[in-house]
Amino acid sequence: MTATAPREGQLWSRCAGCATLLYRKRLHRNLDVCPECGTHARLGAPDRLRQLVDPGSFTMLPDRPAEVDPIGFVDVLPYPHRLTAARAGTGLAEAVLCGTATIGRHPCALAVMDFRFLGGSLGSAVGELITRAAERALADRIPLVLVTASGGARMQEGALSLMQMATVSQAVAALREAGLLTVSVLTDPTYGGVAASFATNTDVVIAESGARMGFAGPRVIRQVTGRALPDGFQTADFLLRHGQVDMVVPRRALRSRLTALLAAARAARRPDPAPDVRPSQPAAVDPATASSVSAAGGPAGDAWATVRAARHPGRPTTLDYLESAFDDFVELHGDRLGGDCPAVVGGLARLAGHPVMVIGHQKGHTTAELVARNFGMASPAGHRKALRLMRLAARLGLPVVTLVDTPGADPGVAAEQQGQAAAIAENILALTMLPTPVVAVITGEGGSGGALALAVADRVLMLRHAVYSVISPEGCAAILWPDRGAAPQAARALRLTAPDLCRLGVVDEVVPEPDPAAQDDPEAAGRLLRVALLANLTPLLEVAPATLVRRRRQRFRRFGAAGVRAGAR
Repeated sequence: MTATAPREGQLWSRCAGCATLLYRKRLHRNLDVCPECGTHARLGAPDRLRQLVDPGSFTMLPDRPAEVDPIGFVDVLPYPHRLTAARAGTGLAEAVLCGTATIGRHPCALAVMDFRFLGGSLGSAVGELITRAAERALADRIPLVLVTASGGARMQEGALSLMQMATVSQAVAALREAGLLTVSVLTDPTYGGVAASFATNTDVVIAESGARMGFAGPRVIRQVTGRALPDGFQTADFLLRHGQVDMVVPRRALRSRLTALLAAARAARRPDPAPDVRPSQPAAVDPATASSVSAAGGPAGDAWATVRAARHPGRPTTLDYLESAFDDFVELHGDRLGGDCPAVVGGLARLAGHPVMVIGHQKGHTTAELVARNFGMASPAGHRKALRLMRLAARLGLPVVTLVDTPGADPGVAAEQQGQAAAIAENILALTMLPTPVVAVITGEGGSGGALALAVADRVLMLRHAVYSVISPEGCAAILWPDRGAAPQAARALRLTAPDLCRLGVVDEVVPEPDPAAQDDPEAAGRLLRVALLANLTPLLEVAPATLVRRRRQRFRRFGAAGVRAGAR
């Protein structure tokens, strides 16, 4: 059982997690988290607000909840009597506090639920208040932060409480359409109609450490199935593993994490034209350390040697580039449908001060890392996660940077059963319509449709020793040559190197690498990538969304038969 914050006036409190007797003031200084075992006690809405928002910044919405008893519900007590008792016990008018505030000096609207008030249940008044908070966010053009703690819809209001799931969800949808960030913070417990609506349909879903979330509660599930539940079922860590939340954050870090998200959303909507977004800013790279390459691609080199270089286990990965070429990366997890593919990573970052969404394949350097990341081969969940982040970037007005390094999409039986082909097709289609700048970089292997799912972009860059191909050389050799030993020949025939593809127009620019290759100096490779990204991304920020989409479609249209014949003349 999760601990509950002790009442005012108590000097000592016993932790529900480890049974340690704790001095109340010490526990309060630790944000009601047990210093011995880390158990997070439940917080009422007023305490939650004191921990999250800047002091003195919270202003409650002027709306008072209406007196609601729509169906005259009576169990042991009439519903109005239960409401009166809840108000007396909590000092609140309803199971949610709504208003505006600043977090880290960034304005937002908030709706903070309180489990003490009839189990935080979602009734008509609660739904109305949260909806008004969302409407205030829309009117003020500020993000919305929801903190959930609920057993679900309020039974005492019958089907009308059920309708609040749709009412609040519609308000969240209006914010998404307006490009305003929505964030939900799941606290313990979040179940039923709240979990199945606005708690999980926001742009970013954060689970506080120790939170539990699900549609049906554990007791109901055990009763229905007659089975014991797995260890950790429906806990925050379980949700993270199954792709249902973006992150699990301990209470002490929750305010800083929200500040980072709100800062990114604010900067995205009001870009700072400071000098640090200019491509010349980070040009502290010695050109003498880079491989010689011209705009047309430079020397071709040996194709098979390039294939081996692209596959080198020491070659920088997406996470490595996020350390060296970007700043302030906040990773977002999950496809919201049950998976969090480790072969795809993504989240918010900054590129020379400008907020961007970065999505990339992730391999690893050791055998254990490669196996854990499935060698960078994305499952359908990985493609859906990428799609979710692309759409979030478009809503927030953030440019998208993709880093491609995969032998191809996951070819397993399970991936086929989960609709691998359709997942890739959906990503490609979405990228052709995405109304925000997209720059793709082939950093290592660009294998077939798995690579293209992240590479339909306004500008496609390619590192000097990367490869990009419709099929692997080995696969090509197995089909068209007598034996797999012909892979080096196939590599040359496929024209898969950066200079080859630049000449063909598939790639717009070749990014130089430090000599002899990126894996020999990952930090220098990151600086070179940063320069190239800024040079290509900055001009796109000034282009209207409709023009971006039209030009992107024209770019790929030219690879049709008519375009290829015209280019050959």
